Amino acid sequence: MPNRLANATSPYLLQHADNPVDWYEWSDEAFALARATDRPVLLSVGYSACHWCHVMAHESFEDDATAAYMNEHFINVKVDREERPDIDRIYMDAVQAMTGQGGWPMTVFLTPDGGPFFAGTYYPKEPRGPYPTFMQVLSGITAAWSDQRSQLTNQADKLTAAVQSQIPPAPRPPGRDLIPQAITHLEARFDNERGGFGGAPKFPQAPTLELLLQTSAAWPDAALRERSMAMLTKTLDEMAAGGIYDHLYGGFARYAVDAIWLVPHFEKMLYDNALLARLYTHAWRITGNSNYHRVATETLDYLVRDMRHESGGIFSAEDADSEGEEGKFAVWSAAEFSEVVGEDAGLMAAVYGVTPGGNFEGHNVLERYRPLAEIAAAFEMSATELAERRALADARLVERRRTRVPPSVDDKVVTAWNGLALRAFAEAAVAFGRPDYNEVAIGIAEFVATRATTGEGRLVRSWRDGQVSGPGFCDDYAAVAVGLFALYQSTGDERWYRDAIRLTDEMVRLFADPSGGAFFAVGADSAELIARPKNLMDNPTPSDNSLAAEALAIRAAFTGEPRLDEHVSAIGQAAGVLTADHPMAVGHLLSLVAVSPLRQVAIAAADDGSAEELIDAFNASFRPGHVLAIGSATPGDIPLLDQRVPIDGKAAAYVCEGFVCQLPTTDPAELTRQLETIEPA
Repeated sequence: MPNRLANATSPYLLQHADNPVDWYEWSDEAFALARATDRPVLLSVGYSACHWCHVMAHESFEDDATAAYMNEHFINVKVDREERPDIDRIYMDAVQAMTGQGGWPMTVFLTPDGGPFFAGTYYPKEPRGPYPTFMQVLSGITAAWSDQRSQLTNQADKLTAAVQSQIPPAPRPPGRDLIPQAITHLEARFDNERGGFGGAPKFPQAPTLELLLQTSAAWPDAALRERSMAMLTKTLDEMAAGGIYDHLYGGFARYAVDAIWLVPHFEKMLYDNALLARLYTHAWRITGNSNYHRVATETLDYLVRDMRHESGGIFSAEDADSEGEEGKFAVWSAAEFSEVVGEDAGLMAAVYGVTPGGNFEGHNVLERYRPLAEIAAAFEMSATELAERRALADARLVERRRTRVPPSVDDKVVTAWNGLALRAFAEAAVAFGRPDYNEVAIGIAEFVATRATTGEGRLVRSWRDGQVSGPGFCDDYAAVAVGLFALYQSTGDERWYRDAIRLTDEMVRLFADPSGGAFFAVGADSAELIARPKNLMDNPTPSDNSLAAEALAIRAAFTGEPRLDEHVSAIGQAAGVLTADHPMAVGHLLSLVAVSPLRQVAIAAADDGSAEELIDAFNASFRPGHVLAIGSATPGDIPLLDQRVPIDGKAAAYVCEGFVCQLPTTDPAELTRQLETIEPA
């Protein structure tokens, strides 16, 4: 018989709807019952594409004896971290404070008032090395709750105080002088052999790569640009060659379990793919490397083909498992690979690193470490012939793979992640001259406006199958606002600008701290938790505050409102020691610092269509640190366009900083010259 989770909107919670555990969603009802029955709360947090969440569910939550014990001694609460990042953040801080590490599934024991007193991640059903079994943990907590209550409540008080603490603010907002220091810091941690930072498991760390991208493209000092570019391109090259990238379907897995990007943890997350597609898009614009163009478009096309709701939103994730096995959908035995490819089996085995023994549990994760030019030479053929034969083999491999049972898709549409995708598609539409990508971006924006927004105009966190979750968080507002500003700049449609302005107004109203400093993650209208978190660290997505600072900086460049600069400065100052000593924790925020102050370009349109030539000149290159206003808006609608008029009946471009402009020009070549003038730092 299904439990209460049968009524949930989250696919992750629905995965547990048939457990014998008497699960509750996070609710006042659950905590009221805990108080009434004097039982602790067992909080279990995970997400639908989480492999070890599935393992713990199969081992423990589907086991009748374990479930009976849980039901007798605990009030059991199940949370989807993607729907409730506020709860996840608060109690993950407790896990990390207690154990020094974190992860999912997250298992936390709470007092009936929500205070955490014991925490961990995955607990096995059977003994495994030094780790206690789940039943040992449950029985130990039950005994302590009965006999050592005061110690548990004291521990809860200490952990609650820990999660309520804030990073000390810096004496001043971060300045551009921190950027060279940050790059030196990253170089000390960079893997020169395989790119990326640190060892196994290895994550893409998109916010850190964003800092390298912006510095590579826009920093005045050529030497620092080259140092940043070396780290960026090495990482992008190695990721694109390794098994973390899906060479047949497109898209990136969440991380590699090794240090060489070879064997992925096979789940695919929307946020990773939106962020990485954008990075590869702009890296192609800087370098002209056609491989980056291919990876970006294949990744975006994967999202459209396999992860898009018919009404325009993009789904959250694709599972790591299919038919109960991790990676089964994507890996190949040498025998099956040879059978499918046929006469070109030897050639394609060289292309994709396929061996009889495999590289993953006797099977092969496809990789492309060996340069194609080297393979073509070894097989005495031209690069063109190799490309043609590979295309035929890929088509056969894709056809066979489509006969397999695919992983499940978490088909909820998370608002913040769709904001990241909205931006990626809008900017790729400009970079690649792909109007269809603009249509995808418009579809995302329409979806958010019509399905992820309440009748009162409040964003929600997520949507699934006609049902919505709770109120949206700061990152939902900030990510969508940044995406809408990008869509306005790619289409010139002022509707998206107006929507972005409305969302940033609401973001300030709901999430700004009245006493100053960083923005809260949860709105002033949300239910009270044991803490009201402020997210400052970028991991694995840009933090609420990094995105909020970017949204407000872009808006300020369009409007000139001084109060917005005050918020941006306060966010930077609130990041405290992170900006100076831990740049990998705030890469996205530092990327904004690297291109500040933003320059402004206004193109005043004329009736003769000459604005298109100026727009093309602006869009011919990656222009970080610039905003573009297009058209002849009604005075006051877009302040950057106020008093910017055509010249002699021709469209005119105005390049400005702080609303102080260079001489306007009608000549695309002169506009390019003005745009490419880099001022000293």
